[in-house]
Amino acid sequence: MEKIWLEKSYPEDVPFEINPDKYPSLVAMFNKYTSLYADKDAFINMGVAITYKELDTQAKAFAAYLQQDLGLVKGDKFAIMVPNTLQYPIALFGALLAGLTVVNVNPLYTARELEHQLKDSGSKAMLIIENFAQTLEKVVDNTPVEHVIMTSLGDRLGLVKGAVVNCVVKYVKKMVPAFNLPDAVRFNAVLARGMNLEYTPVELCGDDLAFLQYTGGTTGVSKGAMLTHRNMVANLEQAKAAIKPLLVEGEEVIVTALPLYHIFALTANCLTFVTLGGTNLLITNPRDMPGFVKELKKYPFTAITGVNTLFNGLLNTPGFSDLDFSTLKMSLGGGMAVQRPVAERWQQVTGTRLLEGYGLTECAPMVTLSPHNQKAYDGTIGIPASSTDIKIMDEEGNELPQGEAGEMWVKGPQVMKGYYNRPEATDEILKDGWLATGDIAMMDERGCFSIVDRKKDMIIVSGFNVFPNEIEEVVMMHDGVLEAAAIGVPHEASGEIVKIFVVAKNGALDEETLINHCRENLTNYKVPKLVEFREELPKTNVGKILRRELR
Repeated sequence: MEKIWLEKSYPEDVPFEINPDKYPSLVAMFNKYTSLYADKDAFINMGVAITYKELDTQAKAFAAYLQQDLGLVKGDKFAIMVPNTLQYPIALFGALLAGLTVVNVNPLYTARELEHQLKDSGSKAMLIIENFAQTLEKVVDNTPVEHVIMTSLGDRLGLVKGAVVNCVVKYVKKMVPAFNLPDAVRFNAVLARGMNLEYTPVELCGDDLAFLQYTGGTTGVSKGAMLTHRNMVANLEQAKAAIKPLLVEGEEVIVTALPLYHIFALTANCLTFVTLGGTNLLITNPRDMPGFVKELKKYPFTAITGVNTLFNGLLNTPGFSDLDFSTLKMSLGGGMAVQRPVAERWQQVTGTRLLEGYGLTECAPMVTLSPHNQKAYDGTIGIPASSTDIKIMDEEGNELPQGEAGEMWVKGPQVMKGYYNRPEATDEILKDGWLATGDIAMMDERGCFSIVDRKKDMIIVSGFNVFPNEIEEVVMMHDGVLEAAAIGVPHEASGEIVKIFVVAKNGALDEETLINHCRENLTNYKVPKLVEFREELPKTNVGKILRRELR
C-alpha cells in the first residue's frame, strides 16, 4: 500500500500519524482528564450522574481496597462481570489504578463459559452483578478466584432510589435467582472501606497488560487477547483523531447502549470520551427498546454508537423518529456490517450520516473508519486509522493490487501482544508484526476499504463465491423484512445453495414474494433457494447475528 498516495484520502483535519506514547498508561490518561474536567458529568445511569472528580475519588477508594484489604499486586487479573451501570467505570478505573489487568466478562455467560474464562485468565478476584451470581456459585470452586465483590443494579443510585430499584429487581421482577456465595463482599461496603485506606500509585509502562479481552471464540475455544496500555492509548488516540473534528471537548453526551465489557464500547465510548471530557449515558438494558427511547428523550445527546441491529431496532420502535435530533453530531456503527437500507433510513430520520467503522478485539478494536466529512453512506468501512497499515493478501501470501479481494492484514500500534498463554494460536494470526484478520476485503481507487466477508462465512455456489453480506443487504431492501441472515447449505449439484433466515415485520410476507424480490436484484446463482421465517435470530451480547448458530 503506497502510504503517500493513501495519505491523500485523509481529511485535512485528521492526522496521518498519532503518538501511541502520548500517555505512559491509561492511568496517566485517567489522572489527566479527571483533573481537567473535574466538575463535568462523566457517566449517567438511570437518571443519576457521577462527575469526573467523584469518579476519581471512588475509583481510588476501590483501588485502595484491592491493594490493602485483598492484597492484589501489579499484574494480577481482576474480572468484571456487570452490565452498563455506574459500578462498571468505578471498578474498571479502580482496577487499572491498582495496576491490575482487567478481564471483561459477559454477564450472560453460561457456567461453562464463565469457568473457562476465569481459569484461562487466572483471575484472582472479581466483581459480579448479583443477577448472575448463581452462575458463579456453580463454578467458583474450580477457578482461581479468591475474592468476590457483589453488586446490585441500584447500588450507586443513592439511598432511596437505589433501594427502590434493588427491591423491584429482586422481589417484583424476580431477576435475582437464589445464590450462596457467603464470602462475597458488597460493592458499597468496599467503597466505604476504601475511603479510609491509602491508595498507593503503581508505576506502569506501555508494555504492561491493561486488558485480557476475550474473543467470541468463533475459531475454537475463546482466547484472551493481550491488550497493553500502549495498545489502548494508541487506539483511543486513533479514534479521537478520526472523530475529533465533529466534536467539542467538554460538551459531548454519548449514548452507550453497547455493553462496556465489549471492546467496541470500551474504547469508542468509555475511554475515548474520557479524553474528550464527554458524558457517557449508560443504557443498562437496550433490549427494552421502548424504555431506551424514553431515556433518550431526557438528554440532548450528541453522539451514539451501535451495531446494525441496534440502529434497526431503534428505527422500528414507536416514538424514536419523534425525538429531537438537533444536537446529534455523530452516529457510529461497527461490530458487524451496516446495511444500506438501515444506514439510509437512519440518515433520513436523524439527519446524521451513519459512519461505519471496522475493528476486531485483537486491534483494541479500531482498524478503519469512514472519513468524518463523507456526506452519505457508501458501503465501505472507510480509511485506515492513523498510524495503521493495511495490505490485502491472497492464499499464497502474495500482496494483491487495488480492486482485488483477499484477506486483510493489519499493522499498527493497536495490534495486540498475542493470545494469553497460547503461543501457537498467536503464531497463526501474527506474522512479522502483521495481524491476519480472517476477513476478506478490497480497496477501491479512493483508498477506502470494503469488507466482502469473513473467510469462513463465504458461500460457494458452483465454484462462484457468494458473500452473505450482499444477500442480506438485498433482502433487507424489502419493506416487509425486519432482520435477515444468509448462510450456505450443502447441495448435491452445486456444492452449496443460499438459504436465508428472515424475521418479518408482519405475517403478510411469504417465501415466493421474497425470492422474486431477490431475483430482481441478484444474479441467479446468488438468489436464495431456501427461506425460513423466524420470530427472532440468534445474536451475540452486542446484537451481532450469529450465522454459525444458524448453520
